[in-house]
Formats: sequence, structure tokens, C-alpha cells
Amino acid sequence: MSPDRPVGDLFRRFRDRLDAGVPGGPAGPGDVAAGSPGAPADGSGAAAGLAQARAPGGTRRRGGGRRGGEELTVPEAEFTSYYGRPILKAPVWKWDIAAYLFTGGLAAGSSLLAAGGQVTGRPALRRAGRVTSLVAVTASAVFLVKDLGRPARFHHMLRVAKPTSPMSVGTWILSAFGPAAGIAAVAEGAAWLPERGPLGLARRLLPPVGHAAGLAAAATAPALATYTGVLLADTAVPSWHEAYPELPTVFAGSALASGAGVGLIAAPTAQAGPARRMAVAGAALELFGAHRVETRLGLLSEPYRTGRPGRLLRAGRALTAAGVAGALLGRRSRAVSALSGTALLAASVATRFGIFYGGVASAKDPKYTVVPQRERLDRRRAAGG
Repeated sequence: MSPDRPVGDLFRRFRDRLDAGVPGGPAGPGDVAAGSPGAPADGSGAAAGLAQARAPGGTRRRGGGRRGGEELTVPEAEFTSYYGRPILKAPVWKWDIAAYLFTGGLAAGSSLLAAGGQVTGRPALRRAGRVTSLVAVTASAVFLVKDLGRPARFHHMLRVAKPTSPMSVGTWILSAFGPAAGIAAVAEGAAWLPERGPLGLARRLLPPVGHAAGLAAAATAPALATYTGVLLADTAVPSWHEAYPELPTVFAGSALASGAGVGLIAAPTAQAGPARRMAVAGAALELFGAHRVETRLGLLSEPYRTGRPGRLLRAGRALTAAGVAGALLGRRSRAVSALSGTALLAASVATRFGIFYGGVASAKDPKYTVVPQRERLDRRRAAGG
């Protein structure tokens, strides 16, 4: 290359030679190259230019239609974004956030199970629900702090309350639920305390305090079970954002089913009636919501049906159906009830991870961002025209 011919001049000459074969002449000063920051989001200009410039054999021909024109091979256009990079930055969340979604739902469902056992006089259900709720909410807090990086960040989020932020609201919900669930679980140890002295006073006070704390935790449980669905839908991730009506329903059903699973595993069959009813209600909500997510969103349902997310969600449906069937048909068998409870817990894990990985997959592929944008733009144009 000659040093007195700058690269920019060479490129412009080469571009003009290519555009000589495009009807309408060279690009004007107002044209924008496809893939540049100022290009239309739907890429229509680039697609039109490519269609006009391509010869029947998949090549561009220099010199218009003149014979002897040199054929310049142009590769087939591929669906991608600027410089081959995704349009959206994929979530940096890892598996621990999917686990956080599960443990939060398990804590909520278990506290509702405990409240049911409390008001109906089923101590085994109450005890299993309270202890599981405390363990699950503790694990949930650990996963959340791990994602935040430093425990102090969780504390800093409590300095403000922002109703328009699902993360802020969720932090306050978790902060209200955790202590109530903890007190209710601690109250289960009152029977182990001595009857006399200061600890004897604690033995007498803990049951009524635990009763109130258990009801308080159950009152907060629906918000804890569903806010994570709102949190995911509040992001720009396509398959999460468009599923905003269904995600809270899926997560509520999954929470109920997992709490029911705890009751079926831990309680005698004579006390497991509320757990069986919870299993039916939770499975109905979860299966309905998951079906809508996989069918209502059009192209954005595809990540939930294919790959790892599709396998997880199909496994979740099968395990949920098996768990409910076992809970209803094996009500006299402790072993069948326990297996059914295990299936419901596994189904909740599979569903939460399937929803999580489905959203991540939709953020990585530009197709799930651009195609729905084009469709919305076409509908607006049609409505305006």
C-alpha cells in the first residue's frame, strides 16, 4: 500500500465500486451503514440494500449489468447484532440466584404449611414447616449476600425503601419474614427447656410468642413467594420481561407445592391433609403458569421449550404430576407420601432453574430482542396507517 494513499480513501473507493451495481447509485450522505450505532433497530435499510445488490448467484457484480463485470462474492447475511456481539448483556447471575429463587419459595410455602398446622392442631405439620422455613430463609439470605458480594450491601439496601424497585421491596420483605420465621422456629424448642427458673419463664412465653410470629411469617409469605417473579420480569431480559403476568403465578404455585412436599415427607399421614390440599393447589397454579409461559409468548416462549431450560421445565411438569398423584392416591402410605413430597420438591427446583436459564438464553441471542421489536414496530405502523 502506498503511504500517500490513506486507508480511508481506499475504503471509500472500494465502497463506491460496490455501490455502482446498486439501483439508485451510490449511498447518499444521509444513509447509515447497517450495524452502526445510528442504524435502524429493524435493520430494514441494510436488508433492502443487500437484496438489491445481490446477484442471482449470491454475488455482487461490479459495473452494473455490463458484461465482463467482476463478480465479488458476498457471504450470506447472518442474523446477528453490532459486530457479532449480543444486543443485551446477559445476566451475570449464576446458579446461586436460581437457588435463591427456590429457597425463598420453599421458605414461604413452609411457613404457610406451618400456619395451617398451627390453626388446625397438627403439631407435626407446624414443627416441620417452621423448622424448614427457618433453614430455607437462612439459605436464601446466604445466596443473596453471595450475589451481592459483601454482607454490608444487604444492610445498605435497608437504608431506603423504594416501592418502585422490586429489589428494594424484596429486601424489606425478606427482612420482615426472616425474624418472624426464626422466632417461630425457636419456639418449637420450648419443650426442651426446664420448667423452673428463668428458662422456665421462657418455656411458658415462647409458645404464644411463636404462635404470633408464625402467623406474621405466614402473612408475609405470599409476598416472599411472588416478588422474585416480579423482580425477573422487571429486567430487560426478553423472555422474563414478556412473562410478567405468569412468573408470579408460577412462583406462587411452586412455593405452595414445595411447602406441601415438606409436609408430606415429615408429617404422619393422619396429619398430612392440609399438605395434600396445598399440593393440589400449588400444582394447578404452577402447571397453568408454566404452560402459559411456554405457549403465550410466541417467539419468546422458544427458550423455555428448547435446550436445558426446556428439559428442566418438562421434568418439573412430570415430577409435579407424579407428586400430586402420589399425594392423592397414597394418602394411607407414609412411604408413598414421602416419595410424593420428594417429587414435589424436585419439581420446584427444576421449575425455578428452568425459568432462570430460559431467561438467560433469551438474553444471549439477539433474535429474541430484535424480532419482537420489529413486530411491535410493524403493528404500530399498521395501526397508524
